[in-house]
Amino acid sequence: MGKIILASSSPRRAAILKDYKLEIVPSPYVEEHSKAAFSYDYVENLAYNKAKAVADLIKEEALVVGADTVVALDNEILEKPKDEKDAFLMLKKLSGKTHKVVTSIVIIDSLSGNFKKNSTTSYVTFENLSDDMIQEYIEKFKPFDKAGSYGIQEMPLGYVKSVEGDFENIIGISSAAFAQLLSEFRH
Repeated sequence: MGKIILASSSPRRAAILKDYKLEIVPSPYVEEHSKAAFSYDYVENLAYNKAKAVADLIKEEALVVGADTVVALDNEILEKPKDEKDAFLMLKKLSGKTHKVVTSIVIIDSLSGNFKKNSTTSYVTFENLSDDMIQEYIEKFKPFDKAGSYGIQEMPLGYVKSVEGDFENIIGISSAAFAQLLSEFRH
């Protein structure tokens, strides 16, 4: 099997998958942020489109990995915040509630176009966050490149009440789900 290319510019995904010899090629795919209601198809399509855009660029045999992480409260998708005010409103919405974090992974064979996909769901419950706590978090961590306006790995004590499911999935990609998908390709 040829090389493995991660179609992502996320340093968090690259760090989680560091044990694999991956080449990083940021995807040129531009996400259209429609106000779609949450669905697994929506997230899987984003991951597929990211991988496909890179697979179309390369001329050699490779497995191209695309991933997308979505934070959803009820059926509403909370994308990356536009600005500080948007981040504040998102975190306020998540305060005291349980939301789901879904990461879809798609691996495409660059030559055949065959692909496999997987979605992993984890649940995060926030404590009741005061306005000051939210403001302090935004000022310190500047979560503008993160879905839902937060990074679970940097949340201070007292912000998260509980986590259920794969922790890496919440950060950006589940290494277990990735390994499973890769093994399906190799058999």
